[in-house]
Amino acid sequence: MTAADVYDDLRRLLNAWDPIGVADSVDDEYDCMIGPLLDRLRDGADREQIRTFLHHELIDHFGLSLPYDEDGMADRVMVWWTSTRVRGT
Repeated sequence: MTAADVYDDLRRLLNAWDPIGVADSVDDEYDCMIGPLLDRLRDGADREQIRTFLHHELIDHFGLSLPYDEDGMADRVMVWWTSTRVRGT
């Protein structure tokens, strides 16, 4: 799996989550989170650190105030990352 594949996979995961409801018309809305998420994952971030990052982004960057299942998304990111690491990336 190439770095581009990892980036694209994470983009798809974020777009499937789509907390602001725009992924059907704007496929790069969450790209601002991809690099920071990958950096955290590569540095060994745990689920809680990923959840905290997602929460912070939704509140501070996107201006959302309701809960958007950051816990579930953190779980999905960690499962995805583990499967990506198993595949050798």
